[in-house]
Amino acid sequence: MTTTFESAAKNIIGAGNRLDTLGLAPATAGNYSMRLADGSIAITVSGAHKGLLEKKDIMRVDASGQPLEDKKPSAETLLHTVLYEQYPEANAILHSHSVPLVVLTNYHSREKFYHLEGYELLKVFPGIKTHDVRVSVPVFDNTQDMEDLGEQVRAVLKDRPASSAFMIRAHGLYGWGRTMNEAAQVVEALEVLLSCELETLKLKKR
Repeated sequence: MTTTFESAAKNIIGAGNRLDTLGLAPATAGNYSMRLADGSIAITVSGAHKGLLEKKDIMRVDASGQPLEDKKPSAETLLHTVLYEQYPEANAILHSHSVPLVVLTNYHSREKFYHLEGYELLKVFPGIKTHDVRVSVPVFDNTQDMEDLGEQVRAVLKDRPASSAFMIRAHGLYGWGRTMNEAAQVVEALEVLLSCELETLKLKKR
């Protein structure tokens, strides 16, 4: 893996533009990162609008999330470091926000996993070759305690080596991949599937 900071910044800015266009980066919500060749991490700074990112809005932190320059990283940097530790093959992480995710995870308020089955787009997940499958995406309760949330994520994902996404209730989702394109595909596909789930729920309620 030979990603430079300049290359990572370009990819992160592109991802921000894409997710903002899709309505998945409202206001200053979300955070994006890429693992660099030296083991450090390029990540968005705190408070930047992800659809209007510039190179100055991206900084470097070390593998434990400590800043390597005089900028403030995303408040959820620790979750990125947990994922990079858990998945050595992952080199890009995207955190999106959407109305369907907020509504559905609140509606299914007791569920620890969100189950998706029968969708063609499920084939975007690693190892999935057919629509005839059930994918269970972990759901964690929202909290401002990133250390506690990080430990919860680590505990659940340690037995799920093929996972490429999780959700935070009434908050957003994290998707990752070997490249930024893979991470973006996971996020886009999962957000579309959640939109399908919400529309189906609406029909059932009529």
